Amino acid sequence: MNFYQKKRTKPTVPIITLIDILAILLIFFIVTTTFKKKESLLKVNLPRSSEMATATATDTRIPLALAEDGSISLGTESLTLDQVPAALQALKQSDPTAKLEMKADSETSLGLMVKLWDAATKAGVEIDDIPLRIRVDQ
Repeated sequence: MNFYQKKRTKPTVPIITLIDILAILLIFFIVTTTFKKKESLLKVNLPRSSEMATATATDTRIPLALAEDGSISLGTESLTLDQVPAALQALKQSDPTAKLEMKADSETSLGLMVKLWDAATKAGVEIDDIPLRIRVDQ
């Protein structure tokens, strides 16, 4: 007796569809990735307010941070109060369109903030151009 035996086909992996899926996943991960913002050198605990209206700032600003102990940083550079006018003038000359924001610790005295604003005024920066950021509880 002669029995007919079927030849088995080898299983194949559809590699073209796997490449399509990989490309879609790659696009998804690139689009949904969040990038880390450059923060100031000092860790500042901003004061909080629960009564102020929330407004999101769309422009990027260079942080001028003032810590509780009186240490100051401009972006990622640590400064003393005497060095602030020269650093702000150098920043203004290198990038005239750069915008600043002041981040002061909640325990910082008002006198230190006024001294920092005076140093900025000596550098030719107007106080209206340096908003003070306050954390708003939501």
